[in-house]
Amino acid sequence: MIVVVSLGLAFVLVVQWRAFQREAQAQREYPPQGRVVDVDGTRVHVLTMGSGPDVVLLHGASGNVRDWTFSFAERLARDYRVVMFDRPGLGWTDRLPGKSGPWNTRYESPGEQAALLQKAADIVGVDRPVVVGHSFGGIVAMAWALNRPETTGAVVMLAGVANPWPGSLGWNYTVVGSGPGGGLLVPVASAFVPGGYVDSSIESIFAPQPAPDGYAQHVGAPLVLRRESLRANAQQVNYLRPHVVKMSARYPDLTLPVEIVHGDADTIVPLDIHARPLSQQVPGAVLTVLEGIGHMPHHAAPEQSAAAIDRAARRAGLRKGD
Repeated sequence: MIVVVSLGLAFVLVVQWRAFQREAQAQREYPPQGRVVDVDGTRVHVLTMGSGPDVVLLHGASGNVRDWTFSFAERLARDYRVVMFDRPGLGWTDRLPGKSGPWNTRYESPGEQAALLQKAADIVGVDRPVVVGHSFGGIVAMAWALNRPETTGAVVMLAGVANPWPGSLGWNYTVVGSGPGGGLLVPVASAFVPGGYVDSSIESIFAPQPAPDGYAQHVGAPLVLRRESLRANAQQVNYLRPHVVKMSARYPDLTLPVEIVHGDADTIVPLDIHARPLSQQVPGAVLTVLEGIGHMPHHAAPEQSAAAIDRAARRAGLRKGD
């Protein structure tokens, strides 16, 4: 019995040590690209570039601002001040107080995430922004608009989560998002998940398009393999649906411009579950369907994605017609 316990303790120590080493390496290789601001004691990573009307970019699940800086943010910075945030627990933004810990299942709701990032936006002087959300960032963009409709210029959804979905999201979110999963499975995954698994996951996110050359190296995927980031991501996704149900009932109250860009080949956030209903829920919403495009329209169809942001800015009176 003593031998078994000793071996178990040794395994735990090895796992935690290896996870710590991989986290330290990830943070050395992918430091913050912007600056970290203090929001009521929570550190928020914000990156700005360009000048002009404000455009806020909110990344999706398992992401960070590096998804935008691969190419899309530079395109927008020709005409806008582009303001990018890491969402709580991801990239270089802290989790909210009381949400972290290996056995904790408290998570940041879309409304809480939006409120935190809005305070960070106030610090850097954001004014009536066009708020752009990709994937999970889409539901945070909608929460942003619902929280502050009077000071939000417009919303642009790029393959954004917007409406309740049938069924579950898979065992991995359920298990990793649980207390035991966060305490026991997450450190093992953080310590031993191979790089090949990360590469294949990126390819599946881009499908049916291939991931751009150099994307996997640029985006800093090892950052999401940190223990707290794995827990934050899984919990935020796993417990999301009830919030989407409540939020979607309020969409008809929005009067600001909403542009929706969605690929009809997106199997991760399906068009007919999220984008089409949203286009009917928000008065005046405009839906652009991209034929044959998957879940990453800002990479696979950057011209159409940028054009939707331009339309939103013009509709909000933030930019004159070209």
